[in-house]
Amino acid sequence: MHELQEIPLFSGLNEEFLKEVKESVLIRHYKKESIVFYEGEKTDYLHILLSGTVKVYKTTHKGTQVQINRFSAPALLGEFAYFEKEAFPATCEFIKDGTIGLLHFDKLYSCLKDPKFALELIKSISRKVSVLSALVHKETILSSEAKVADLILRKPSSFLKLKNNEIASILNLTPETFSRILTKLKKENIIQFDEHKIEVLNEEALCQIVEGNSIKECTHCIDEFKKLLEQKIP
Repeated sequence: MHELQEIPLFSGLNEEFLKEVKESVLIRHYKKESIVFYEGEKTDYLHILLSGTVKVYKTTHKGTQVQINRFSAPALLGEFAYFEKEAFPATCEFIKDGTIGLLHFDKLYSCLKDPKFALELIKSISRKVSVLSALVHKETILSSEAKVADLILRKPSSFLKLKNNEIASILNLTPETFSRILTKLKKENIIQFDEHKIEVLNEEALCQIVEGNSIKECTHCIDEFKKLLEQKIP
């Protein structure tokens, strides 16, 4: 389990005040698939992820999960809702067993007197805004194929760390759709994929899929068209 001083937000506090803050934190242990908080709930505590991994997601009216992000310890959860005194905009669930530290608003408010603490908190919220912006772009602009191509280009290591159904969940795709796209990319000689190891054979084609928001049926269409013309010329 991580200690508070390992988190940038608390690392700048003097030892005496840090000890006082640590004594104020309530520790809660969670099992895999346990809910930390539900969308629509309110709280008077800042949630600090001290161990484990969680996923944060919204649920559609059809019951489908739209995953916003995953966080591994150490991390802060739900800062914006906490400071705005609004309900959590999403649900938080543990992917693995883990631990949450709860710091009451009154104690956190006293920490804000420290400029370094306040700056780190602003940075944390800013990063969350950036993540949300990227999610909106991904969900409203990118096609299913472009989502997969974008992930391969940006985070190929995801295929080594996660199972296919987990990656599909992150991209908000069904496992079947995700598998179909990988098969198509492999068939088109854009990637080589075997047992969670992925190799990019045609990076330009992946970039074109993201930029064009689609996947071509043939990556050698021009060459094939030339051959066809040559066959017709007497």
